[in-house]
Amino acid sequence: MDETTPPAADTSCGFVALIGAPNAGKSTLLNALVGTKVSIVTHKVQTTRAIIRGVALHGPAQIIFVDTPGIFAPKRRLDRAMVDTAWGGAKDSDCVALLIDARKGITGDIEVLLEKLSSMNRPKVLILNKIDVAKRDHLLALAARANEIVNFERTFMVSALTGNGVPDLLDYFSTKMEPGPWLYPEDQISDLPMRMLAAEITREKLFIRLHEEIPYASTVETTDWKEFRNGSVRIEQTIYVERDSQKKIVLGKNGQTIKAISSTAREEIGEALEQTVHLFLFVKVRSSWADDPERYREMGLEFPR
Repeated sequence: MDETTPPAADTSCGFVALIGAPNAGKSTLLNALVGTKVSIVTHKVQTTRAIIRGVALHGPAQIIFVDTPGIFAPKRRLDRAMVDTAWGGAKDSDCVALLIDARKGITGDIEVLLEKLSSMNRPKVLILNKIDVAKRDHLLALAARANEIVNFERTFMVSALTGNGVPDLLDYFSTKMEPGPWLYPEDQISDLPMRMLAAEITREKLFIRLHEEIPYASTVETTDWKEFRNGSVRIEQTIYVERDSQKKIVLGKNGQTIKAISSTAREEIGEALEQTVHLFLFVKVRSSWADDPERYREMGLEFPR
């Protein structure tokens, strides 16, 4: 313990689950709460697949935020695994924060969430996100309706994108943490292994570049990682797609698309590692990857039977 770390007798620690419908802004909010990027963010829904924990320090409190996959009506096996993981993360946390996109309001997905939350025996708070693009009267009506269904302890109005309201959330959650030692070192911001974080960064760049052509039919795995004496690292990753036609799209004409994805991913991975990164991407067709238990284990998901 260094001189900046409070004595264990003065510290507190706990878990806060961030749940919501797809694209509510949970990953953006997690990054804002932690103060740096720990979860990928795209404008596509359902980009978070597994549970990602971001660690924030606020005074003597260590708050471990659990970013869960968006909760929606599952259709595929992967969908079921993501939804099961999200509810599991909520049930295992000390506090549950429901994030609602203030522009969309209470949709059918949100109504299902509210009904299930109403019977959950956990402290619950409501967070209305994207208030920078919503009118005050609409926000107040939305908060009132949600609180009629669920007995929320507090309601917060924030903009995860601008950071407006985020300090108030940290102030509140720090008071809800139980006394006890911190679970993570002071300088650790996530429990995500670097191999998986690197794969998530590449998957984000893949989604951003090919969001129309390759929506959810792909996954990325880090297959090799070698550290060199000069401080650089060589990383090999495989992008799995379901069809040959998708492989051609990922590669692009003369390999230009995958080169662009590799370039942006390499830069961001290097910033995260604070090392020079040599990134090599490969594309393989595996039509049944979404039904392969090993792929689920790689993503940190339980394989639904």
